[in-house]
Formats: sequence, C-alpha cells, structure tokens
Amino acid sequence: MDNIAEGFDRGGNKEFHQFLSVVRGSAGEVRSQTYRAYDWKYIDEEVFNDLLERTDSLSRKTYNLMQHLKNSEIKGIKYS
Repeated sequence: MDNIAEGFDRGGNKEFHQFLSVVRGSAGEVRSQTYRAYDWKYIDEEVFNDLLERTDSLSRKTYNLMQHLKNSEIKGIKYS
C-alpha cells in the first residue's frame, strides 16, 4: 500500500509504474514466504491456499493497472 501511495504521489505514470512493479515483487516475496511457512507447518493448507489466492489476485490487479497506465493518454499531474 505504501509503494502504491508513494508512486502515485510522484505525479507521473513512469514513476507510478516503477512503484507498482515493486508492489508485484513484494507480492512474489509474500508468496515465497507463504510456501516456506506451509512447508515448516506454521500455517495449515486452508491459510496457505487463501494467501496464495490473495497474492495472485493482487499481482494480477497490479499488472492490469500497470497495463492501463502504459496505454493511457493521461501522464499524471506532473505533466499537466
């Protein structure tokens, strides 16, 4: 959430896109940690599947936003 806010406040789509890329990387890290937690039996299968579904959904939504920004005519308040 903080990376999204920081990227948005930069005022331009290129910077926002960069921070959204960090968001996707963080989702991948959480997915990796989820596998580790499950393997070490810190979480059960239900929690494991829920976390994988949530991180996958977040990653897909972030990617879709990145694609929208890439194809958008609006370039951010920095360029107004």
